[in-house]
Amino acid sequence: MSALSATEVKELARTGETLTVEFKGEERKPLNDRDLVLACICLANTDGGTLLVGVEKDGRITGARARHEGGTDTDKVRAVIRNLTVPPLEVGVSTAIVEGNTVLVLDVPKADRVVANTEGTCVHRVMATDGPACVAYHPHEHGARGYGLGAEDLTAQAAPHAHWSDLDPLQFERARNTITARSGDKVLLTLGDAELAKAIGAIVSVGDKLVPTYAGLLLFGREEALTRHVPTHEAAFQVLTASAEVRVNDFFRKPLLETAELIEERFNARNEEKEVQVGLIRVPVPDYSAIAFREALLNALLHRDFRVNNAVYVQWHPDRITLDSPGGFPEGVRANNLLTHEPKPRNRHLYQAAKRLGLVEQSGRGVDKVYMGQLRYGRPIPDYERSDNTGVRLTLLGGRGSLAFAAYVFQRERSGKSMALNEMIALNRLYHDRRLTTDMLAGDIQAGLPEARSVLERLVEEGLVQAKGERRGRVYHFSAEVYEAIGQPEAHARVHGMERGEQEEAVLELLRAAGQVQRKHVMERCGLTGDQATRLLNAMLQAGRLKVAGVTRDRWYRLPEVPYPPDVQ
Repeated sequence: MSALSATEVKELARTGETLTVEFKGEERKPLNDRDLVLACICLANTDGGTLLVGVEKDGRITGARARHEGGTDTDKVRAVIRNLTVPPLEVGVSTAIVEGNTVLVLDVPKADRVVANTEGTCVHRVMATDGPACVAYHPHEHGARGYGLGAEDLTAQAAPHAHWSDLDPLQFERARNTITARSGDKVLLTLGDAELAKAIGAIVSVGDKLVPTYAGLLLFGREEALTRHVPTHEAAFQVLTASAEVRVNDFFRKPLLETAELIEERFNARNEEKEVQVGLIRVPVPDYSAIAFREALLNALLHRDFRVNNAVYVQWHPDRITLDSPGGFPEGVRANNLLTHEPKPRNRHLYQAAKRLGLVEQSGRGVDKVYMGQLRYGRPIPDYERSDNTGVRLTLLGGRGSLAFAAYVFQRERSGKSMALNEMIALNRLYHDRRLTTDMLAGDIQAGLPEARSVLERLVEEGLVQAKGERRGRVYHFSAEVYEAIGQPEAHARVHGMERGEQEEAVLELLRAAGQVQRKHVMERCGLTGDQATRLLNAMLQAGRLKVAGVTRDRWYRLPEVPYPPDVQ
């Protein structure tokens, strides 16, 4: 981070202290080296941040004292902090002259391991009732920090007191079936149980004994061994009514492979399908995408925080499925960057073993499958917004999808015109909202404006989307061809508008198909008001393109060469 300017320091002082900004005034008492180091440790053990020495708690800028002869040597301050912390903490140090006062500015990074001073004192920053405060950071809290940062991997560790006999031979057969069915590492099929377990890190040698790792127990452990050695491992499948009554309440403490199968069986038993005809092919459109659900379930099971004593919950509601996984997103991952952040599994050892078994996506982009499974049936994008630092919470909206939209996607894919995820997100948003701007799509695809604009212009070039307006205020809509393909030809007129020639041709198409029309039919097909439809029909009458019969409020229009039936004259 570059040194802060005087203006930036004044703005921080005006805004006040936060979890990542701390003030240390020296108006009444100089700040000694020990307290300076502890203030840096406090920020480093939380989220990092900025320490301003020479700013009082109320934001007044009173200035920092000179810490060395002739002033403050920033290199010496940096060295003091490095020498008095374990592990050594590297802090950026600079000064800024604000209102004639010197402010010492320390840029403290977020530590990837817990930091203490050389005396063993360890603190972190919390939000107390009267504002941010530095409090003791107890040893039992340290493990969760390293786990969340990815610095530790519980699943790679040997389980104390566990034995080879705690692993179930039936689960190894289940793993081999998974490898065969899901394109896992076929080399593993040639190995015996112990060799397979060694190959994927399910066991390690401790002296002359084979000891299961936590990953090995989670994949192959007997149920009683899992209960004993990994008591936090549990998953639940629940079915709830609209009034939140629980109709099904099944809990599992079985190994992960079996747990996933049992929950999938319950999902499949309730996942109904409709069918849509595409040419000679009948395409099933389920309530929920089986692929999306499977990936979401495996993410919840494999990436949960096993240090948290809570179950993975899969809840089937009348209109949605929710999946709750204990522990927040890994460090750096958030609900608004899931699509663009590099894969960052919390339990890397377990995840790598699952990849070799073929259980999860080899590329590490399982979340893309969750999105694509929802989008291809015309449903809203997956919703992770309820997630926080205690759990990842996903909502999949289900029920009846768009048969026409699903048929359109299937037809394009069948003709070799498959769409990338960002393009599918854009089409899905247009299907639901009728209009789309670059700003709107940038938020949906979690990318910048240039990438969003590129996606939309690519769809324009393919003839799927039309644009209106200048570049900065451009609005995008489905093209007439897409609206026709999804069975909503009149929507193009309502959303995009028609030229007069297009309106007249649309009326003639209606007449050729139906034989006769009334004004209300023209209003619906062309997206016109009553007065606009009347003016259009009168113009076509004067041009001799139509003829009319009936009184004003019950007029019928036909092509000139088509006779009226007696009851319409």
